Amino acid sequence: MHVDLLIEQVRMFNSYTKKFIKGNVAVLDGRILYMGDRGQETFEAAEIVKGEDRYLLPGLIDIHLHIESTMVTPATFSYGLIRNGVTTIVPEPHEIANVFGLAGVKEMLRASEECVADMFYAVPSSVPATSLETAGGSIEIADLDELLQTERIACLGEIMNYVDIISSSDSKTNHILEHIRSHYPDLIIEGHVPKLLDLDLHRVIYAGVDSDHTHQTIEGMEARINAGMFIEIQEKSMTDEVMNYLIEHDVSEHFCFVTDDVMADSFQRRGHLNHLVRKAIGMGMDAEKAIYASTFTPARRMRMHDRGAIAPGKIADFLLVSDLQSMIMDQVYKKGQKVYDIHEAYLPKPSKHSFPEHYYTSVKLPILTEQDFAVTVQAADSRYSCRVMIVQDGSTFTKEHHGEVEIRDNQLCWEESPYGLIATFERYGKNGNRGYGLIGGDTIKRGAIATTYSHDNHNLLVVGHNPRDMMLAANEVIRNQGGFCVVDNGTVLANLHLPVGGILTEEPLEQTAAEVHQLTQAMESLGYRHYNPIMSISTHSLPVSPALKITDLGLIDVNEGKVVSLLIQG
Repeated sequence: MHVDLLIEQVRMFNSYTKKFIKGNVAVLDGRILYMGDRGQETFEAAEIVKGEDRYLLPGLIDIHLHIESTMVTPATFSYGLIRNGVTTIVPEPHEIANVFGLAGVKEMLRASEECVADMFYAVPSSVPATSLETAGGSIEIADLDELLQTERIACLGEIMNYVDIISSSDSKTNHILEHIRSHYPDLIIEGHVPKLLDLDLHRVIYAGVDSDHTHQTIEGMEARINAGMFIEIQEKSMTDEVMNYLIEHDVSEHFCFVTDDVMADSFQRRGHLNHLVRKAIGMGMDAEKAIYASTFTPARRMRMHDRGAIAPGKIADFLLVSDLQSMIMDQVYKKGQKVYDIHEAYLPKPSKHSFPEHYYTSVKLPILTEQDFAVTVQAADSRYSCRVMIVQDGSTFTKEHHGEVEIRDNQLCWEESPYGLIATFERYGKNGNRGYGLIGGDTIKRGAIATTYSHDNHNLLVVGHNPRDMMLAANEVIRNQGGFCVVDNGTVLANLHLPVGGILTEEPLEQTAAEVHQLTQAMESLGYRHYNPIMSISTHSLPVSPALKITDLGLIDVNEGKVVSLLIQG
């Protein structure tokens, strides 16, 4: 019998029994034909690969992530995925959608077409995430229809504004959900429901949202599974308590591992979804269970019935791995073709200037002055209680703290306070809005950081302890048409250019990783204490992530879903 490929003597993972079975695997026309004891006596193969008793695993599948979080293009991202054994992803491009709307989503789809890794997109559902911010673009119901009817779409991307589902029946979020349920009843709907429990959680599920990828606790995870939700475990949820629960309870069908957001330096140094598999095994989870949660359950969640297992008829996406503890890829195969070998050079295709010209000129802000960081307040001279955003290591959630600050001649004397200033400037040329707040906790203690990489609206965000450094950092980002800049005492410590929409670079992964590492070190040198300083600061403007955040409209009480004043009245 003629076949294209025969892999001999491997320990293949059987997803249906969650066991490794020794044998051979035959591939024909890009799909698995056979897995068992038969070999060359049965098959005449165009190519024979010696398995040498290595592990043969299905290609890893990541069903919740944002390519823009790595700040690279799809082609560069695919290059990183493949060498880490990730052969299929479901990216949600709501970052570029917030900058360019429907056109931005379509450009990401076009940029993904020639990638080695399969990319089945989640259509962004919450752009902008709330009505409490100004974004560059929006996704409306007509845009959803166009994408769902013309593009390769896997699901409706994460519904972020859970507050609107519960509190406002006439909200945009509820209109979208009603439209999807009526016109696309079989479409998978992904969710973002941090901390919700009891009736509030059940109301979100009732509305059609039946997954959650946010930071999990035992109480929250049990409540979600008991109510029929599918759980997507990202690294920040891999605490000892959560992992022990997943190991000890029979919940394999109810969760998978996802990356959500991966910084370029981590991608380069630690890997991608394979890093989470390695970590899970290191925390005591059986390798079979960790692999199952990174292949079979995510495929089934997204109804990708043609992959996620080594079985007859499945697409021949598979990995050859010598050591499950390290999860380092020896070879990676895509549709039966070898696309990566650890002993061979593997270089991405360059993708310079592959977006429309106006994607490189999207930051429409004038050069700022030190006066732009003076906060004018209409109040008599006195000390006032003010809201302060407190940054917390270990989480992208913030806390609201009340601290006293002097007001003199209608100016907030923030430089004399124990706190830094956080400011955001609308960058799309729509209204010139700007918001100001105070910040403390595990953030910088001196200098300044500026960025247009600020979820999800991607306006210019600046944090600092003196106006001069804040001005320098902000203007460097404006001149570069987007990115990050860290300044201390008038000196630029790090400068990451993100010219595509102010959020992406077309540089290679290795170069971007080195620059992101330098950026992280610079932030930490100013006193930032966080497991991921870049993700921490970029979510200061995310008004769906508890508890106190900031947008160009001002300070946002996330739990209440409203703008609140800097000064606490009464």
